[in-house]
Amino acid sequence: MIGATGIIYIAGAVGCVWALIQFMLISKIKIQSAANSSESTGLVSGSNDEATTSRLIEIYEAIYEGAESFLRAEYTVCFWFIICFSVVVLVLVMWGTGWNIPRGVFTAISFLLGAITSMASGYLGMKVAVYSNVRTTVSAQKAGWTDCFNTAFRAGAVMGFALCGLGIIMLYSTLLAFRLYYPNPENWIKITESITGYGLGGSVIAMFGRVGGGIYTKAADVGADLVGKVVHGIPEDDPRNPATIADNVGDNVGDVAGMGSDLFGSFAESTCAALVIGTSIGVTGGWDAMVFPVVVSSVGIFVCLICSFIATDIRTVKSESQVEQALKIQLISTTALMIPAIYFASRWLLPETFVLHSCVGDKKFHLHPWEAFLCVIMGAVGGLIIGLVTEYYTSHSYKPVREVAMSCKTGAATNMIYGIALGYKSAIIPVIILALVVYGSFSMCDMYGVALAAIGFLSNLATGLTIDVYGPVCDNAGGIAEMAELDPSVREKTDALDAAGNTTAAIGKGFAIGSAALVSLALFGAFVTRIRLSSEDTLFVNGVNMLQPVTFSFLIIGGMIPFAFAAMTMKSVGLAAMEMVLEVQRQFDEKPHLLDANPTERPDYDACIAISTKASLKEMVPPGAMVIFTPLLTGIIFGVYAVSGLLVGALVAAIQLAISMSNSGGAWDNAKKYIEKQSPDSELKGKGSDIHKAAVVGDTVGDPFKDTSGPALNIVMKLMAVLSLVFADTFYAINNGGGLLNLGS
Repeated sequence: MIGATGIIYIAGAVGCVWALIQFMLISKIKIQSAANSSESTGLVSGSNDEATTSRLIEIYEAIYEGAESFLRAEYTVCFWFIICFSVVVLVLVMWGTGWNIPRGVFTAISFLLGAITSMASGYLGMKVAVYSNVRTTVSAQKAGWTDCFNTAFRAGAVMGFALCGLGIIMLYSTLLAFRLYYPNPENWIKITESITGYGLGGSVIAMFGRVGGGIYTKAADVGADLVGKVVHGIPEDDPRNPATIADNVGDNVGDVAGMGSDLFGSFAESTCAALVIGTSIGVTGGWDAMVFPVVVSSVGIFVCLICSFIATDIRTVKSESQVEQALKIQLISTTALMIPAIYFASRWLLPETFVLHSCVGDKKFHLHPWEAFLCVIMGAVGGLIIGLVTEYYTSHSYKPVREVAMSCKTGAATNMIYGIALGYKSAIIPVIILALVVYGSFSMCDMYGVALAAIGFLSNLATGLTIDVYGPVCDNAGGIAEMAELDPSVREKTDALDAAGNTTAAIGKGFAIGSAALVSLALFGAFVTRIRLSSEDTLFVNGVNMLQPVTFSFLIIGGMIPFAFAAMTMKSVGLAAMEMVLEVQRQFDEKPHLLDANPTERPDYDACIAISTKASLKEMVPPGAMVIFTPLLTGIIFGVYAVSGLLVGALVAAIQLAISMSNSGGAWDNAKKYIEKQSPDSELKGKGSDIHKAAVVGDTVGDPFKDTSGPALNIVMKLMAVLSLVFADTFYAINNGGGLLNLGS
């Protein structure tokens, strides 16, 4: 009978092969503008197919070169950082474990592998998105909705399945390689402790990718909106706008590459946390039982692949109203199918009973497969509920966003008030759901149950990534249609696809935030477990007492970290956007003919790309450094009690802030789109009206909310926790966990 190793490698291979098949289907679409005699020609009046095709290729190449040059510059910075930081990991882990050279070397290798895999994931996502967006534009010129939807959906599938397949293969191969050195089950704890570096590497790159890419895309987006739409009244992606190419480049490096690295980090960290906490299972249940968390992710690949046929072949999209429905069905169907799939996997691979040591106290849990199954399913179903609640608060099909749109009638100020209030309110149900999942899973399987619930949140990761990448591809397709001056009907079609993508992207962010919260809690549990082992149960044997002076003091400081991080990233976007606004306005002032209906000269797109690139590379360092070095220095100087408070405070504050910021931004964006769909004689007056301008201001403010600061707070939670776990032995080695100041408890 096939075991865990076979399932994992087959799933990884299937994921990569399926991604290749989807890419080949996309590559069959030629970049060629073609008129259709049965409908609008799809070309601006007076142009011809050959000229438009040349323009499409020109725009595609400009976006590709901009994205390529930025990621090359960003990853060069990241490469040198991970090389230097891997030395820090090597030295501190060896020193903290009594100069245990294999532990230090294996942890450093895991760190490098996680970072490189994360960079590869982001780069792959960017390449596929740029390759596919122009082909989505071409498909949108054809009659019907099926071709353009399938092109964008398959582009997302390439990223989703390739990342999951590659991530699983790399992680599991590393585990097997380490097992050659530690063959005895009693020593497998050293394997799982070393593999935590894999999660740390993925998270570090995700931090720089999310922040750097987020600053890039939103600086260009805000600059293009403020000068183009608000001041001069030209469309967002009008070719006369100098910032439009930078804006479209940003969609690929921020929303695609950044999101890919982020969710790869979540997968790696949740798996590492479950492995560390559940190592004792390997002693009684064997290797297959210990790596059950990896099997859950592997099963998810098969489930997501089967369900993808629903969108592309079974219930194909034939009208605008079916777009959002098709994407929602993907999330619901994958979650529903995961229930029986995980049940059979747990019955197959887990022994009838297995022993788990509790995170707190000396209790031993005698668990059964059905309990592990329920923990995973609680996470999967909880994630779906949070996703649907997020949809309610961010889709213009429902009351909250329409209320925000109506508030624009009295100006931008009331729009701001309504949008911020919506974000705060939208956090209520997700937080309650998370609390219920934590309580249920912890009660059943201790902290191991929480880790399994986190993996359950990410069990349909391939589908989540597919939908996340789908949105930016459609957004770029619309921008290309505008810049190539195609018929307005093409842009209307891509805008409809993008509006659904915005909502499902918000749903994806809900999944990501929920999973990040559970991952962080599981990593905190693993940190406590690690300190107990290092101290031989002299510390944290009865858990962490939050009323101890050092712990409670740093609990408050930890709650401040997400706000400081959000402030730094928001200001970075503002500074870069100001520079972008000045550059765009300079070009319009110096060359007024750029604003002519049919200008004879193109703007200087490269100047705006250079501004976004320079600003993002410069501004991504301070917030990233703060998140990386705060727990490290806290542990070294103040000790493990301070780190415990810091992690809990950051987790609690980041959940609320991430949900509210992401949903406020999504609501403002879709409120603007809802107004744009209205006719000039309707209550909301439609595009170009004062009401629309008020909505654009809200959308502009919401851009860094939902695409820079909000999503990056996921990584703040996870990165601080996984870094503390990796250096737990180091922290304890300094005055028995008291830190250089030897504050103790």
